[in-house]
Amino acid sequence: MNYNESILFKFFKAFENVNAIEMCACYHPKIQFNNPIFGSLTTNEVCDMWQMLMDSSVKNLKINFSEIQANEYIGTVQWIARYNFGKKNRKIIHKIQGQFTFKEGLIIKHTDNFDFWKWSMQAYGWTGYLLGWTGFFQKKIQQNAIQSLKSYSKTNY
Repeated sequence: MNYNESILFKFFKAFENVNAIEMCACYHPKIQFNNPIFGSLTTNEVCDMWQMLMDSSVKNLKINFSEIQANEYIGTVQWIARYNFGKKNRKIIHKIQGQFTFKEGLIIKHTDNFDFWKWSMQAYGWTGYLLGWTGFFQKKIQQNAIQSLKSYSKTNY
């Protein structure tokens, strides 16, 4: 295992152990994060997001990761998150492809890609099935996620 693969392993082990502080220790101070739910986040927003997600699902979050690959500049990880979501406590099995860029021995760019429509069907049932593929629905989910993150950050810091 090379150094960047060990950083990814450390990041996902911390994730598996529901430890956002250890996860964030793997990030460069100028981290850039992107995924379909939260969009683009930087620096403190990223760590706040992980802490918020862990605080809200600490009892039911299960992470599995595999296929860690990295060279001097980039890396990838396949990972699956299992958790319950929303007021209806819907069971989610979330398959994700993580892409990473490294700088100075840390992760400076983290992009998670997944099928938003498949996620929305699990998270929102029939509404997700009917609307999850639309830009309107995706934008609404992203706006709600960002608002939740802002509220969490204000309350907890």
